[in-house]
Amino acid sequence: MSIVKRMSLTLPPAIDPDWNEIWKARQKRHETTKLGDDPSHNWNNKENAERYDKNANSQYDDRVRTSLAALDITKNSRVLDIGSGPGTLAIPLAPLVREITAVEPGAGMVEILNDHAKREGIRNITCIQKQWEDIDLSLDLTGPYDVVIASLSLTMHDIREALAKMDTASSGSVHLFWFVDMPFWERMYADLWEPLHGLPYSAGPKTDCLFGVLYQMGIYANVQMLPLQKEYRFTGRDETFAFFNRRFGAKTPEQVMIVERYIEPLLKKQGEGVVVSGDSTFAHIWWKKK
Repeated sequence: MSIVKRMSLTLPPAIDPDWNEIWKARQKRHETTKLGDDPSHNWNNKENAERYDKNANSQYDDRVRTSLAALDITKNSRVLDIGSGPGTLAIPLAPLVREITAVEPGAGMVEILNDHAKREGIRNITCIQKQWEDIDLSLDLTGPYDVVIASLSLTMHDIREALAKMDTASSGSVHLFWFVDMPFWERMYADLWEPLHGLPYSAGPKTDCLFGVLYQMGIYANVQMLPLQKEYRFTGRDETFAFFNRRFGAKTPEQVMIVERYIEPLLKKQGEGVVVSGDSTFAHIWWKKK
């Protein structure tokens, strides 16, 4: 007769991943991928800010309408817009609310936003030129705000700390807009980075990570998926290739050829110029204060 001994194993409790640490790691890897001499995202430069603003005005109408329609605003609302850029949301939002505080670190972006406000006679936008991480809620702001917005501006390293500060600054609701998958511009980087520089491209953290951080903070946010289109408009082929060669760091003849062969099939004639465009998805993540 055989005797079978049964053993009971005590398994260690499951440990949830720390989504804030995952965010930090992904953001760090993403930033180390970038070229140190790429000037195209220096938003202190007014020329870069003007280019961004021009593209935003021509391509983001649907995104702006969708974003504004999602906000629970009234004529008496006080709004905080974090990472406002050249006023992509703040300018069309201004006539609909009581006042807006726009936090934007880029000097060029702030200058363009103020130019828009002056030209359109808007007097209820106050600009604070600082990174969100450096904002002191008691000294820099006059909160709390009915509505807090961060639209495609979540590049902070410690996202948990940044979100906690947004939640504290709000007395009503917080609205985040962020990428669900790799946006069109990031897919181009992913396709080209290794052929050009011999290194894989590291994408930045996305909505899945962001939702995990909020959940571990005890914030059970609502999420809605939305389409996002990106367009680059140019006067012709020469301007197009010059822009993308500079953006992707193509300097040698071989690198220039790689970029131009990649971009060529994406070029579409539109009016007197050309367009390079692609689709992706972004999310509206929001919650109301208890």
